[in-house]
Amino acid sequence: MSVAIAKPGGSIRGTFTVPGDKSMSHRSVMFASIAEGTSHITGFLAGEDSLNTLSAFASMGATIKQDNTDVVVEGVGMYGLHAPTSDLYMGNAGTGMRLIAGLLSAQSFATKLTGDESLSRRPMGRIIKPLSLMGADIAGDSAGCPPLSISPAATLNAIDYELPMASAQVKSCILLAALYAKGVSRVTEPAVTRDHTERMLKTFGYPISLPDSNGTVQVTGGGKLSACDIDIPADISSAAFPMVAACISPGADITLTNVGVNPTRTGIIDILRLMGADIELLNPRQSGAEPVADIRVRYAPLHGVDIPEALVPLAIDELPVTFIAASVAEGVTRVTGAEELRVKESDRIASMAAGLQTLGVDAQPTPDGMVIKGGAIGGGTVDTFFDHRIAMAFCIASLRATAPIMVNDVQHVETSFPGFFELCNAQGMNLRVS
Repeated sequence: MSVAIAKPGGSIRGTFTVPGDKSMSHRSVMFASIAEGTSHITGFLAGEDSLNTLSAFASMGATIKQDNTDVVVEGVGMYGLHAPTSDLYMGNAGTGMRLIAGLLSAQSFATKLTGDESLSRRPMGRIIKPLSLMGADIAGDSAGCPPLSISPAATLNAIDYELPMASAQVKSCILLAALYAKGVSRVTEPAVTRDHTERMLKTFGYPISLPDSNGTVQVTGGGKLSACDIDIPADISSAAFPMVAACISPGADITLTNVGVNPTRTGIIDILRLMGADIELLNPRQSGAEPVADIRVRYAPLHGVDIPEALVPLAIDELPVTFIAASVAEGVTRVTGAEELRVKESDRIASMAAGLQTLGVDAQPTPDGMVIKGGAIGGGTVDTFFDHRIAMAFCIASLRATAPIMVNDVQHVETSFPGFFELCNAQGMNLRVS
């Protein structure tokens, strides 16, 4: 067990770069592996989650060479994968497991997807149902959780599917299966979610529509992907932690370089600005199909807000650290429509509420969110429930704490943000990991 001791205070200043986008790293390896030709990927996140996806496709026949954040993939085409010699271990990666399940549902060989203790508790019924409707032979355990067993299906049929809950992972899972299905598949989402799958498939030359005014994405099966070069920007989900650190630390002034600012991912910026944050996007530009910018954040007093539900899916992974910002904001912050948080690496509503209450914050969980009355953050020992974003959020909280915070089980931070603790200390925080 790794424990972080975070001492109060710190001077947050400087220019920094956070690791590559995890969502795009997963997808880049998957798509390059089933493309025709050799793809070059730069900015790859060399974290445990995306490395497990890389290993999975290497074990199914793709030739992959990795040098830290540079990856070269010799694709085998849509139908060139072969059976792995063992189960595919996805570690802590819900994105990796859900997306790869859609792709593997169309293969001519059987596979079994496994994960760590946390991933093995995450519900997979939301992908099992639509994939089964398409004709896939897929099953989880008695509770619908991993491991997932996938057997060859005679054929996959196109589907018109309305997502019961906004989820980019479920949407992408169905779209990847639809690449192999007979006919035109349509997936409709109740609210906008990240669209990296749609954008990257277009980059690989596969025709797919972006969501229309009804939130429907359309794809026709039977096409092919062509190799290309992918430059992955810095992950805005990782950038959210130093962003909030600067927002709550008097005198702070930081710049984060080359961050992906896809409009389906910038909910964290919109929410913090509603709370009064001083955030500026510098040098906006395009990197392939994705918009990027440098983000400058300077300290400004925050105030509580009712977070618009339309922004929640656009900031779902950043809400834990947003709760830290709310804890020091003047007034009350309310989050609703965030029930998706309950089926992440942990139940993030319960996990964050428990930790905040331990630190003396008036944080009241609700079925689909939380109500937080801003004030002082105290010290104490908090549990992360083996969730990387919970761990990082409580480390950031120390900037405004009145006493040290001990954060248990921080080892999973490596799944998404290698070098997090080093970056925090370079910014001016006082963190020690043992």
